[in-house]
Amino acid sequence: MSIRAYYRSQNKDFTLAHGDCLDLLPNINFQFDMIFADPPYFLSNGGISVQSGKQVSVNKGDWDKSQGFEKDNEFNRRWLSLCREKLKENGTIWVSGTYHNIFSVAQMLNELDFRILNCITWAKTNPPPNLSCKFFTHSTEFILWARKNKKVTHYYNYELMKKINGGTQMRDLWTLPAIAKWEKSCGKHPTQKPLPLLARIILASTKEGDWILDPFCGSSTTGIAASLLNRNFLGIDREESFLEMSKNRRIELDDTHARLSYRTRIGYD
Repeated sequence: MSIRAYYRSQNKDFTLAHGDCLDLLPNINFQFDMIFADPPYFLSNGGISVQSGKQVSVNKGDWDKSQGFEKDNEFNRRWLSLCREKLKENGTIWVSGTYHNIFSVAQMLNELDFRILNCITWAKTNPPPNLSCKFFTHSTEFILWARKNKKVTHYYNYELMKKINGGTQMRDLWTLPAIAKWEKSCGKHPTQKPLPLLARIILASTKEGDWILDPFCGSSTTGIAASLLNRNFLGIDREESFLEMSKNRRIELDDTHARLSYRTRIGYD
């Protein structure tokens, strides 16, 4: 790779880069087996939600504000196009979202000639309540899974997914909790994903030793799951505070007891 590392773990399985993925991705002379992306959802619109029983703003920052339909679409086209170039011919990409952004992402995936394989519905077992009581409680997110090349088959660990699902085919409805208290030991990212969710995604679509990219890595749940499951990871983020959180989370795993504890908690040991 030809970009400067903000941090690299001692065994070099976990690398962070500081900057905008739109600027850094063109400088990477390497292709990845899998990409997971948790891009802006464009939902920082002054709304409110509940966390730990307290009313809070849903605003995450300027990076999460909608710039209007056309600009939001163009942003999704740009980063997806760059990611496509960095994906191996048999590689796949996972993109998370809500109704605020997922339809735009799906449109851009189709226009860029990806083949969408699944739209996973992640049903949260512990969603925040709806304060207005004027519509249904938001309790799901969506994760699109697509492969780069329509004519080149992708990797899918069917047997393992079947085993995890009690011996029957795993469906595209996943019932999993949001992040737990033990996942916040180094701080909490405003859109942090739970480790069990990323572990399942990584196990389903990669092999040990594969390389995974996350262009909006935040607190690097993708990278932590990758390290726990013996994969390699590159994460990119614009916010240095998030990269510091990611770095500290990865350093935690250098402790053998902590690593074993995390593997047990995500249910794959």
